[in-house]
Amino acid sequence: MINMGGPKFLSEVENYLSRIFTDKDIMKLPFQKYFGAFLAKIRAPKVKKHYQIIGGKSPIYKWSNIQGEGMIYNFLQNKDKLLNCKDLNFSDIKHYIGFRYADPLTENAIIDMAKDGIDRVIVFSQYPQYCCSTTGSSLNAIYKFCNANKNLVENIKWSVIDRWHSHPGLIKAFSENIKSELNKFSIDKRKEVVILFSAHSLPLSVVKRGDLYPYEVSATVNLVMNELKWCNPYRLVWQSKVGPVEWLSPFTDDVIRSLVKRGHKNILLVPIAFTSDHIETLHEMDIEYIKDISEELKSYQNINIKRAPSLNDNLTFIKALADILQEHIMRREPFSNQMRLTCPHCINPVCLNMRNFFESQYS
Repeated sequence: MINMGGPKFLSEVENYLSRIFTDKDIMKLPFQKYFGAFLAKIRAPKVKKHYQIIGGKSPIYKWSNIQGEGMIYNFLQNKDKLLNCKDLNFSDIKHYIGFRYADPLTENAIIDMAKDGIDRVIVFSQYPQYCCSTTGSSLNAIYKFCNANKNLVENIKWSVIDRWHSHPGLIKAFSENIKSELNKFSIDKRKEVVILFSAHSLPLSVVKRGDLYPYEVSATVNLVMNELKWCNPYRLVWQSKVGPVEWLSPFTDDVIRSLVKRGHKNILLVPIAFTSDHIETLHEMDIEYIKDISEELKSYQNINIKRAPSLNDNLTFIKALADILQEHIMRREPFSNQMRLTCPHCINPVCLNMRNFFESQYS
C-alpha cells in the first residue's frame, strides 16, 4: 500500500520535508540535493508547529494499517469469487505499507517482503487518482530500487493497481460521508450548502505535460455528485500549493472567502483526493480554512463551514479496497490500460523504464 506518508514524531519532520523537496518527480530545483535540504530546514519549524496542533504526528500510518487489515479481511471473506484464480494461494496474503517520504519507506517495505519470502507483490496505490508526482513518483522509486537490487527481488512477480478514481465503492463511500455531514446543517439551509471538493493542487507545468490527475479528480467529483443526484451547488477547488510557480486553481481558501462575501455562508468541504486524515485535512482544512477564515470573516455573521469526514475506517470504503484488489487479481494484467501511456510531453525517461519493468516482471 503506497502513499506519501507522514512523520510519526516531530523529530522526523525535517527529514520528511527534505525527501519531498529533493524528489524531482514533484519539483525541479537548481542544485536540488542541497537546495531541497535547505528549504526543508527553513520550513521545518513552522510545519512542526502544525503537527503539534494535530497531536504531534501524522495519523496516516495508523489509518493505513486499519485500512490494510480491513481490506485483507474483507478480501478473504469473498475469495471464493476468484473463479479463474484457483492456481493462486491466498493463505499467506498480507499488507505492507510503503511510504515515499516517511518511515516505513517503500524501499524498506520491499526489503521486508523479500525477507519474508513473498513471491508476488501487488503495488496498491492509495491515491485514487493517478498523478506523476504521487503514484508515479512512488512507482519510479520502486523501479529504481529493484533495478539496483536485482538479486533481492529476482523471485518476485509484480503488478500495480495504479488508479481507481471511478470505482463504485469509492464513490459510494464519499457520498455517504457527504450525506452524513449535510444532515448536520439546519433543514432550512441544507439545500443552500455549497459543496467544495478540495484536492491537492498541481503546478501548471505538470498539467501542461499531460498529467491526468486533474481530469481523474474531476471524474470522481462528477460521479459523486451523480450519486448524490446533484443535490447541491458544488465546485472543484485546489489546495496546498507551495512556492512561487503557477499552480492549478482556484484555490480553496480564496473560493471560501469569495463565497462568503457573495452571501453563500453555508459551505461543506470535501477532501476528494485523500483516503485518510493527515495534515492537509486536520490542519489545512480544519484550522486554516474553517477556523481561521471563519474568524477572519466573522463580520459577515452566521458563517457555517463544515468538513465531510475523511474515509479513514469507513466500512464501505474498506470493502471497496477489497473489491478493487479482487478485480485486479481477476484481470491478470500488470496495470491499467492508462498506465501504458506516459504523459504526452513526459520529460522523465524513468517513467517509461518503470512501465517496462512492471510489464516485463508480471506473469
